[in-house]
Amino acid sequence: MGKQKKTGCVAAVFLSVVLLAGCGTDPDSLVRALEETGEPDTGWESPAVSTDDIGQTGELLPGNETESESAAAADGSEETEDVVTITISAAGDVTLGNHQEQEYAYSFRQMYDNEGDAYFLENVQYIFENDDCTIVNFEGVLTYAEEKQEKTYNMKGDPAYIGVLTEGSVEAVSFANNHRLDYLERGSSDTVALFEENDIVYAYDRITGIYETKDIRIGIVSVNEVSQGAAVEKYLMEGIAALREDDADLIVACCHWGVERENYPEDYQQELGKKCIDWGADLVLGSHPHVLQGIEVYKGHFIVYSLANFCFGGNRNPEDKDTMIFSQTFTFIDGVLQDDITARVIPCSVSSVAGRNDFRPTPAEGKEYNRILDRINTYSEPFSVWFGEDGYYVEPQG
Repeated sequence: MGKQKKTGCVAAVFLSVVLLAGCGTDPDSLVRALEETGEPDTGWESPAVSTDDIGQTGELLPGNETESESAAAADGSEETEDVVTITISAAGDVTLGNHQEQEYAYSFRQMYDNEGDAYFLENVQYIFENDDCTIVNFEGVLTYAEEKQEKTYNMKGDPAYIGVLTEGSVEAVSFANNHRLDYLERGSSDTVALFEENDIVYAYDRITGIYETKDIRIGIVSVNEVSQGAAVEKYLMEGIAALREDDADLIVACCHWGVERENYPEDYQQELGKKCIDWGADLVLGSHPHVLQGIEVYKGHFIVYSLANFCFGGNRNPEDKDTMIFSQTFTFIDGVLQDDITARVIPCSVSSVAGRNDFRPTPAEGKEYNRILDRINTYSEPFSVWFGEDGYYVEPQG
């Protein structure tokens, strides 16, 4: 309001001077009059207006308004664009607990008993708190169920472990993977109930989720191609269409796919990832290989083939501890998603210590940062995708 009041005051003096000038007043006295107005010096300068811009009535002549003033004059109000940015952080496999063959010593369970909820995501919390939506692949269940599938690794944790996600500022999970049914339908339903009680958005198979922030609706579809093969295409097509019908402004497709410990995607991963974009997804996130894979840009949209492990209780000392956080910022103007691309990778380790897994993912620094970033760029090179020293995506020139 101070600027507006000063504008009016200066304009009034200026117009008075101009009118006096029209009556034959001495120009020098006009300058003195302006200098003696007594206006305080606020450090603010009024826009320069020449006497040529002012008509005999003291109004700005047509054609001399600013662009915004012209627009305001046309409809009686000042119009401004509504610009909203949404940043999504994505991380890989999160297993809160352990498999049935693990001993208690140095396990996730022991670490939880010693440290509690906040410990596990503490080193990345500042990233997750400052985005608009954090999404991870939730691999395993939180249940007291004992009946389980006959398989090598059955992943589960106690229901209390849900606090790791809430304390760590995780808002959404992809839940379609080859460990959702480790403890049969009860294990899955117990975990879903915890998601709902704690306002964590989830998706798997035909069930899609929507997370809303800043009046932007982020839709999530999640499929398990590892177990279901090409049958997941129906879930993806129908899920993306349903999310659009439910007024989702942005759609993330999460695909559990690929071969474990392989750093390059299979042909079908690449085919399915592109199909997701063609069907209407804005971002594709991959999981299951437990190691990093490359990133592709297809029709202006990212396909992240594997985010690797993250807070992973299933292995007390994985040989490959490299991981990353993928972060993308989307811009909406008047509710319309723009074509600009702003994304970065944040190289991390699944552990804050080198000799074992302490289940505490930590951003890499120094030589380790450069080494992991080099790996990401190497795996992305077949797709002509490159991330600079600061981790930001570098758009190809020409």
